[in-house]
This record gives sequence, structure tokens and C-alpha cells, in this order.
Amino acid sequence: MTDERDPEATLDEWKEAMRAEHAEAIANPNPDEDHRIEGVTQVAHRVTFEYDPEADSLERDAVEQVDELTDPELRSCSCGVRGMTPEEAREHVRAAHEAGGA
Repeated sequence: MTDERDPEATLDEWKEAMRAEHAEAIANPNPDEDHRIEGVTQVAHRVTFEYDPEADSLERDAVEQVDELTDPELRSCSCGVRGMTPEEAREHVRAAHEAGGA
């Protein structure tokens, strides 16, 4: 007996279910949880090294920041909701405040 389900259709159904679950978590935050929006970003630095022939080692000589700190594209909430756009994060924390859970 073979499974006649279309793998693409199954994947699309799963994606839609995940989107719906994500939207529900954003719009209806748990009022018993702490809601603090956070994100991770990186700032690149150029590090130069000097060679120490006596120790046969490279020693850090200078560090220069080569780009500016920017806000991350995706945000998370301390309650566990991840992968939110800035607009979704604002909606989530606003809903938490309105529900009295922030």
C-alpha cells in the first residue's frame, strides 16, 4: 500500500499550521508569563596581531569596530515566542500589556 499524499501539499499544510500557531502566540500572549522583547545582533571588529618571536605566538595588538550596532531583524519574547518581526513583537507586547500580563 502506498501513501498517495503529495509531499509538497503536506509541507504546505505544515507551514500554514505553523504560521497560524505563530500568529496565535503573537496575538494571545500568556498573561502569566513575563514578556520582554529581545534580539541578538553582531558588530564586526577587525583584530590585528603582532608576532612575538620569543614566544613564537601572535598577540592581540589592536581592535577596531568596523560597523555600527543595528537592531536585529527578528525579535523574541522571554515567554518563548521566537522569530517575530518588529511589528509582530510590538503587537505581542501590546497584547500582553492589554491583558495585564506584562
